[in-house]
Amino acid sequence: MSELGYLAVFLAGAAAGTINAIVGSGTLITFPTLIAFGIPPVTANVSNTIGLAPGSAAAAWGYRAELRGQRTRLIRLGSMSLLGAVTGAILLLTLPSSAFDMIVPVLVGLGVLLVILQPWLSRWLADRRKEPVHRHHGGWLLMVMVYLTGVYGGYFGAAQGVILMAILGIGLDEALQRANAAKNVLAGLANAVAAVVFIVVAHVAWVPAILIAVGSVLGGLFGARVGRRLPPMLLRGVIVTVGVIAIVMLLRR
Repeated sequence: MSELGYLAVFLAGAAAGTINAIVGSGTLITFPTLIAFGIPPVTANVSNTIGLAPGSAAAAWGYRAELRGQRTRLIRLGSMSLLGAVTGAILLLTLPSSAFDMIVPVLVGLGVLLVILQPWLSRWLADRRKEPVHRHHGGWLLMVMVYLTGVYGGYFGAAQGVILMAILGIGLDEALQRANAAKNVLAGLANAVAAVVFIVVAHVAWVPAILIAVGSVLGGLFGARVGRRLPPMLLRGVIVTVGVIAIVMLLRR
């Protein structure tokens, strides 16, 4: 790669870190950039996951105020995200890349739809319950959905944040910003465990991975600062917009 290529990868990492902190889908910036500079798809996916993991940690740190009081919940859901990411990383290294090509846009589309419908779905679920709603940690269905999202995150992860925001918004009684903070932790755990697996067993393009890591940390801190100031309706609009763009880009892969 030339100096211009290195700069492009760094800037892509910064942009991805920013958008991941706010909603997710940063992979749709960094992955095509790596491909454009001649890195094979599987190596690009592996290197991208490793590079974006530190950015997720930076975003979670930026949302630390919204994470207060969520420790027990995140231990429960985080364990599911970790297990799912290990499964997804193994699938990436063993299955043909075409295996998820059809299902990924469907999953992202479902996530976007759920984000749009989440306020109405939450009210409907509350009305259906005989007792007042108290979903502090989420039930077993939420844990299963977080596990499956972790599988997707370990495998590819584009728009993982959109899907997580949808299921957290429906499964928990929380403000959107607190759900976003939890999303950053869960997505970060999935990225981190997949990165560890890849470092041990896969080929990594280390220079691009490091450039993405540095850029994503800066972007994650900046994105958290911006995202925390967005009103709920505007944040929901950003999530839906990014999700739709993600679907279009995934269908064109």
